[in-house]
Amino acid sequence: MYVDAVPHVPTTGQWLETDGVRWWFDSGSIALDFAHTGALPGGSEQLHSPTDLGVWLVERFPRVDAGVSERELSDALLLRESIGRLVVAVDPAASDIDIVNLVAAMPDIPPALGGGSRQAGASHAHVSQALSTIAREAIGLFDANRVAGIRTCSAGDCAFIYLDTSRSGSRRWCSMQRCGNRAKVRAYRGRAVRGSSPG
Repeated sequence: MYVDAVPHVPTTGQWLETDGVRWWFDSGSIALDFAHTGALPGGSEQLHSPTDLGVWLVERFPRVDAGVSERELSDALLLRESIGRLVVAVDPAASDIDIVNLVAAMPDIPPALGGGSRQAGASHAHVSQALSTIAREAIGLFDANRVAGIRTCSAGDCAFIYLDTSRSGSRRWCSMQRCGNRAKVRAYRGRAVRGSSPG
């Protein structure tokens, strides 16, 4: 029997704008996507206000109440900064680990099967539940078996970080649309120059 399931962890990816160019970046992790809203190198601040956070969360967690308070924005930024520092840390700070653990200990957004005749639990989730879901995903991200898949884009002028979820574990670029395409163009030009050189 097939039943629609409401995903526990949302689909990853987001549109970013760099140097006036809009492009799709899928970090492979909701926690990394969240950190890329302003806590990791390469990106720019996206969460200027409670409204910005509400929009970002609702795009990923449709059941979340979009009404975000200043306190919730402050909590979200605290979590985001901790995740961002943990991603790049050689020696993680205990305070950042504590923040992620504290937020993850709160109730998250539970998974649910669609198609039932009764509403189980609240129809809307709180911002704190979405943040807990992100924190729990971050804990999974830093698991010893997955942390090896956290990579930085191979382009020398790019600092975007992603989780390589490819079967072969061979992802090299933050985005084929951006850095992957630029690398292909550079390689083509290099071959063309070499091909046109006199014997």
